[in-house]
Amino acid sequence: MKDSFESKNSGKSLLRAIPARKLVGEHVFEYLKKTVVRGEFPPGARLVENIIAQALNVSRTPVREAIHKLEKEGLLEKQTRGGFIIRELTREEIEETFGIRSVLEGYAARIAAQKCSGKALVPLEKTIDEFQEKLDQGLLEELPGINTRFHDLLYNLSKSPRLVSMINGLGDRIFRFRRIILKKKELARISNEDHRAMISLMRSNRPDDVEKLVREHILRGQAAVLKDFDGAED
Repeated sequence: MKDSFESKNSGKSLLRAIPARKLVGEHVFEYLKKTVVRGEFPPGARLVENIIAQALNVSRTPVREAIHKLEKEGLLEKQTRGGFIIRELTREEIEETFGIRSVLEGYAARIAAQKCSGKALVPLEKTIDEFQEKLDQGLLEELPGINTRFHDLLYNLSKSPRLVSMINGLGDRIFRFRRIILKKKELARISNEDHRAMISLMRSNRPDDVEKLVREHILRGQAAVLKDFDGAED
């Protein structure tokens, strides 16, 4: 009976330990991913396991696992001499991502315009007003988060979980690009004007025009990112 009890007790301890270890791994992964996406680690920066582990007060194992996951997601690049660095974007990746976005998000906005109006658009208008307030105050660092919230609200109005999931799959790369676009006041102003125009078209039940505007909006952002990219390459 004693052996049986100890065996069962050991099993329960193991089951309690698994979620705890998983939570640590998820925390480390989400933290590193956020710092990379938000540009706290610049492209080309080297990630050092033991330094990150010490900073987060964890062992090197979850850090190593998180780094390998980020490599698979295309955010990190393994060096031939060992170690990992923040992966540089390429022009092809920028063009491809914005091209896919323009199709998916334009279509999502079209469906949203067909399905929603009136009170459903109020949260979007509040987000636009919040964005303008932060812009007027010069708090540009807060704009990407508000901008992301606007787009999330808009595409969720399509009531198409599969489509929203496909858009969200590009979320990390999109956020990196938004940081580039919205760090310039004039581009941020134009972006918010586009958002107001989208809502106006939705209230007027003009889904074709909403889709067209969203595509133009996204491709305008692509031009800004490519200009920044080309300047960095010089």
